[in-house]
Amino acid sequence: MSKPSSKTVLDLPGRGRRLLRLAFFFSLFTNLLLLTGPLFMLQVYDRVLGSRSEETLVALFALVVLLFTLYAVLEFSRGRLVARVGARLQSELGPRVFDAILEDRATRGGRLSRQVSLADVEAIRTFFSSPVLLALFDLPWTPLFLAAIFVFHPMLGWLAIAGGSVLVVTAVLNQMLTTRKIARAQSLAFGASGFAKRVHDASPFAWAQGMGGALRQRWERIEDEGLAGAVAAHDWTGSFSAFTRGFRLLLQSAILALGAWLVLRHEMTAGAMIAGSILLGRALAPIEQGLPQWPVVQRAWTSWQNLKRLLDTCEDRPAPLRLPEPAAAINVRDISLVLSAQDKPILRGITFYLPPGEALGIIGKSGSGKTTLARVVLGLVTPSAGEVRLGGATVEQYGPARIGALIGYLPQEIQFFDGTVAENIARMSLTPDPRQVVAAAQRARVHDVILELPKGYDTLIGPSDTQLSGGQKQRVALARALYGNPIVLVLDEPNSALDADGSEALNRAVAEMKAAQKSVIVMTHRPSAISQCDQLLVLEKGRVAGYGPRDEIIRSMMHNAQNVHQAIRKGGRT
Repeated sequence: MSKPSSKTVLDLPGRGRRLLRLAFFFSLFTNLLLLTGPLFMLQVYDRVLGSRSEETLVALFALVVLLFTLYAVLEFSRGRLVARVGARLQSELGPRVFDAILEDRATRGGRLSRQVSLADVEAIRTFFSSPVLLALFDLPWTPLFLAAIFVFHPMLGWLAIAGGSVLVVTAVLNQMLTTRKIARAQSLAFGASGFAKRVHDASPFAWAQGMGGALRQRWERIEDEGLAGAVAAHDWTGSFSAFTRGFRLLLQSAILALGAWLVLRHEMTAGAMIAGSILLGRALAPIEQGLPQWPVVQRAWTSWQNLKRLLDTCEDRPAPLRLPEPAAAINVRDISLVLSAQDKPILRGITFYLPPGEALGIIGKSGSGKTTLARVVLGLVTPSAGEVRLGGATVEQYGPARIGALIGYLPQEIQFFDGTVAENIARMSLTPDPRQVVAAAQRARVHDVILELPKGYDTLIGPSDTQLSGGQKQRVALARALYGNPIVLVLDEPNSALDADGSEALNRAVAEMKAAQKSVIVMTHRPSAISQCDQLLVLEKGRVAGYGPRDEIIRSMMHNAQNVHQAIRKGGRT
């Protein structure tokens, strides 16, 4: 049994944590070095101008050049450090998120990952490379600068604290009032982007049916809502930012005015007045820098929470013990599937046994549960009750990668990825085996079709490819299912787009699997697809309505048995 992973999105790689600690340590020295300017100003006004000593001025300025050079080096270094932490986090987190989204959408229908994408990982990386993180590192040193102002005069210190408190309250209000607005705007933008992608994926159908205008209007409505939300959120954030900048300038002038009044009263020097003003700017800089960058923080925090929820739910399963090559026997025992307590069962008490060297045809009306049963056999859906065993072990004991090699799958909806024909047949392997690619294509009787393409097996295809017909795509997908010599084939409506030649090629491939003591499961509603089937299982509303030898089931359950037998004989000609 798999254990929940203790490694969550909140974890940083060990080296990443060390780099962050080092960047924070550098922040101590950068903030101390920022006292150079006020102290230099204080010495120039109170000592150099009073003593008219050029040697003192030169010595002080040389020291200032050295200290500010060191400051620049440290500032550059800590910026590089936090940027590399973000890059390291993205490189560590990206593959995990990719796998988690893939798993969630394959096995849960995307319930957890609807609002999650790899852009969330990028948002977190952006936070680490943005100025706001360094501003947060500088924030703990603000009391140091305020204490230095108190040294010059308590009244200046209290004015600085009062002004800083106003800016802090402003930042808190900004966070409270804009977080939901920004999150809603981001959600609407994500929805508009997703809708547009789905429309573009279905562009041939949408264009042919004259749906372009209606779909554009729907997209515009979602996009307009997102834009309105984004503008409203920007207005709120902008108003707080504008107030912060204006108040910050006013506060700078106020401390100068107060300092000048204290100088006139001979309670402090002119150098202290200027130095106090500079220190106030340095003390409030983290707040002033962080407020305009607040949307970056909110976006990163939202992404942080979304990814944590996804990764905490999608467990990091340990690699299962590699079992020996199993026999091609599928044993389905009392499978039931209920998505929720309020829903009707999709599958109820499904039981069958498929020995090696045989083919099972699963037939039934649309919505009877054929595709869902195929997904259960493949381990894509965990049944509410019952189990599926391959060669004596449950499919979970093999793990997803091993099951993919043992069970070839031809889905009802064919999907290709951007790559060559050979790469798609080889299941997008970075190093496809040419011999196995050609062998799989020959077993699917699509080798000659591929050779007629412009570049043969090196022809580029993709999700919206138009070089292959529907039947040819189905035969290439059959070759992909046969790649790697699986011991079981699960074919979901495998001849829905095939012509007579394609159906004959399919039946030959099934016959060869049986001759090699491998097994085949065919989900179909076409009689020609069951010509090589030894058994039939009839599904009706998720229940087994009939199960047994093919000819017996046809005679006992089908009114047009004679026509079905004729179609089977015609489809079974080789």
